[in-house]
Amino acid sequence: MMGLRLREKISQILIYTILIITTLLILYPVIWIITGSLNPGDSLFSTRIIPDTLSFAHYEYLFKETDYLLWYKNTLKIAFWNMIFSTFLVVTAAYAFSRFRFPGRKQGLMTMLVLQMFPGFMGMIAIYILLLQLNLLDNHWGLILVYAGGSIPFGAWLVKGYFDGIPKSLEEAAKIDGASHMKIFYKIMMPLSKPVLVFIAVTNFIGPWMDFIFAQLVLRSSEKKTLAVGLFEMVTGRGNSEFTNFAAGAVLVAVPITILFFLFQDHLTEGLKAGANKG
Repeated sequence: MMGLRLREKISQILIYTILIITTLLILYPVIWIITGSLNPGDSLFSTRIIPDTLSFAHYEYLFKETDYLLWYKNTLKIAFWNMIFSTFLVVTAAYAFSRFRFPGRKQGLMTMLVLQMFPGFMGMIAIYILLLQLNLLDNHWGLILVYAGGSIPFGAWLVKGYFDGIPKSLEEAAKIDGASHMKIFYKIMMPLSKPVLVFIAVTNFIGPWMDFIFAQLVLRSSEKKTLAVGLFEMVTGRGNSEFTNFAAGAVLVAVPITILFFLFQDHLTEGLKAGANKG
């Protein structure tokens, strides 16, 4: 008995030690970026984890000397509309695959599953040619369509798993009362699927904030740039002398994402678990 308790205690100590070390490893770069943005110097080599004095000069530089606000506005626009279109496409596709039986259903599901195995940038040339033919290069809507289309395979599988766990008896009762498929979708399926819908919406909002590859491919003019492209070009070839300015920009990029996670953390966790476990 004593030996069992000792093993349990050692196991707990080991687990907490691993968790503490992991937390420190995760927080260290975050703290470094935040304090780096408040360091008075410009160089990476002069940045200290605990600066002698704090300075907001780098934030002032971003707003006064660069087009940071414009980049922020562009990214917010792309993220918002991508969230709307992506969520709509994902949810409608998932509902169709979950509740209807039609020719090519299994092949469609398998195709979406296989597509998740390949990184999105493998289709860069095809995407570039397609947007060129549609006259959507250097256009925010072209980039939004790329993001929205790319979100369907993973999102549809996740939401389909959640829909499969909702009892069909609810829809059958609604049909007896004369409800159409559209009414069932909006009045029954949507309210019951709030956790997974929040997860999909937040995920699709965050995507454009992090992406650099497709934004760099599609957007060309300076007034169309997103945060990732603008910050990269701001420090290109000057990484050591512009580190603190870049750090200030990175901190501001993280603000809306952090707020979203704090506001919807319960829904995000529940939606991810439910979509993975049901069906």
